[in-house]
Amino acid sequence: MDSSFTEYLQARRVEIEAALAAALPAPPDCPSVVAEAMRYSVTAGGKRLRPVLCLAATEAVGGDRSMAMPAACALELIHTYSLIHDDLPAMDNDTLRRGRPTLHVVAGEGMAILAGDGLLTEAFALLARMPATIDPAIVARKLRVSGVVAVAAGATGMVGGQALDLGGSSAMNADSLRVMHSKKTAALIRAAAVAGAIMGGAADAIVDRVDAAAADFGLAFQIVDDILDVEGHSAQLGKTAGKDAAAGKPTYPALYGVDAARTMAAECLERAERALTAAGLAQTRLMDIGRWIVNRSN
Repeated sequence: MDSSFTEYLQARRVEIEAALAAALPAPPDCPSVVAEAMRYSVTAGGKRLRPVLCLAATEAVGGDRSMAMPAACALELIHTYSLIHDDLPAMDNDTLRRGRPTLHVVAGEGMAILAGDGLLTEAFALLARMPATIDPAIVARKLRVSGVVAVAAGATGMVGGQALDLGGSSAMNADSLRVMHSKKTAALIRAAAVAGAIMGGAADAIVDRVDAAAADFGLAFQIVDDILDVEGHSAQLGKTAGKDAAAGKPTYPALYGVDAARTMAAECLERAERALTAAGLAQTRLMDIGRWIVNRSN
């Protein structure tokens, strides 16, 4: 990454961390035991890809970044809930996330489930509450974003993708693998970019181009994740390396080989650039984020 993009990421992350801390419920309204469990997972770090992408999309279309911050935070709350639940013994049964023990290891399975439920619900409360305005145009954007995020997180999106993963992934071929990950991984990444573009006031045609680019970002993210699961180390990744192979899950390297998978990720980036070029957005931070996704090491 070039130094200017590194500085951009750091600046956005600082803003996001502060906004997340303010958005999380706290005692006395929220029982301390669940408040602490939610905060444990949300404040564990991570790339903050989805909220950064949301803010960058707003900037790219000429919008005010502060208007998209509630949506950015809501997306990170939903992403964190999904990680908490994915790590449960009934799901992926993992003990390491973002470089430290998973929540169910620390707080127990019951509290981990409740913390995830709480984060998902708080995300939509935040979308409804912020930004606080009676401006009809902004209210309409908020409502539209809530719908986009709900679809991406729900049964036809992320939840559906996880269900496909649990329900017999060993029999998957290349097409069904792509469908699964378009839901499980890419849906929320697409929603982040689309939410940012909507909150930035972009025209529908521009929102569609951003959506197309983000769909390829999401696929590239999963392909690179699969490669890192093969080649990475747990300490660097912040999660257990090699768990997909150990579980017999189909992955892009398993189906195509590592070199071909890398080529597929690069092709995703090329398609995304074409979509953004058509929208006049190729020279924005959105493409920098795409390159970061493909070239990352964790």
